[in-house]
Amino acid sequence: MDKVLATAEAAVADIGDGASLAVGGFGLSGVPDVLIQALYARGPAGLRVVSNNCGVDGGGLGILLAAGRIDRVTGSYLGDNKEFARRYLGGEIELELTPQGTLAERLRAGGCGVPAFYTPAGVGTPVAEGGLPWRHARDGRPAVTAPPKEVRTFDGRPYVLEHGITTDFALVRAARGDRLGNLVFRRAARNFNPLAAMAGRITIAEVEELVEPGAIDPDEVHLPGVFVQRVVTLTPEQAAAKGIERRTVRAR
Repeated sequence: MDKVLATAEAAVADIGDGASLAVGGFGLSGVPDVLIQALYARGPAGLRVVSNNCGVDGGGLGILLAAGRIDRVTGSYLGDNKEFARRYLGGEIELELTPQGTLAERLRAGGCGVPAFYTPAGVGTPVAEGGLPWRHARDGRPAVTAPPKEVRTFDGRPYVLEHGITTDFALVRAARGDRLGNLVFRRAARNFNPLAAMAGRITIAEVEELVEPGAIDPDEVHLPGVFVQRVVTLTPEQAAAKGIERRTVRAR
């Protein structure tokens, strides 16, 4: 099956209001910026996003956030996104914070058909005991808080129950991909992109380099095409446009 679509706009055309999205990226590495821009232009609102972080001010998912298109975020890192912090503390957006490794495993589990699993991460903290503010009231007081989670003991050690995550769509970025959807990621872009892609019922991948089937050695494939439904090829300019989160000017 040739999964390549002509434009990013066509690839996201059926993402509507209230859709849930798993979005790849680690900081500014491996963020599907072109697909996010196409989604911004399309205009759906009330989106429920699962991502390690919600972009930066003016970049990545931060574009959808600033436009008021995101209603809920499941993530593990706020970073330096001041707009995200303002909206969260002002009661404009719901946030479910989860440990980073737990978030990765929840995405992987959902993609593998595992409904839930036990982990020691978060035991003895509000992650397991509940009470973390999900949404604030306008006056800054918690309006919705996380419920407590089940904790069980195995071999004398407590573990907390976490649920796998699946979403309506997934948006990811890969360094290389073929027409069948087999993908290869580069360095830190591999941290969350394959997991987000697994969790999406419909996964859309933007690829910096498109090759023909067979050009990628099977041993080099990071994500099999069975998890990918749509592929968009980036232009050289789009592929080269990569943000730098923190610039270093000190001599090395």
